[in-house]
Amino acid sequence: MSELTGTTDLSILAELKLLIHRLAIPVQTGGYMKAPPATFLVLIPLTESFPEHADDEPQLNQPEVRLSLYTKGSYTGLADTLVRELLRSDFTVVNRQYIEYETDTGYHHYEIDVTKVYPFILNPADSSDEE
Repeated sequence: MSELTGTTDLSILAELKLLIHRLAIPVQTGGYMKAPPATFLVLIPLTESFPEHADDEPQLNQPEVRLSLYTKGSYTGLADTLVRELLRSDFTVVNRQYIEYETDTGYHHYEIDVTKVYPFILNPADSSDEE
């Protein structure tokens, strides 16, 4: 169950966008298509896997997403706040690293990779209340 919404109906990208919205950081998925502000995040879906299971049918889905933080100011406090909020919201932080200072744009680039386990329903029709 999502700590952000109290439901199990969201995807990892939807949950991340809600969390980031609460922090008032502009965010887009895949790339930043608008004129970039001084600080923004780009969400990049990386992988989806099925954690081990005993009956040969996946019951869980574990997507992983990279959060690319770009800021023209100090990234350290913002990155720490972001990591703490991710952990409080039951995300697992897989990796975090400073990538570079981009001299051509003036942005510091910092990445945080996260994952979270979600239920996987192999046969959605079997789980409905249809007669």
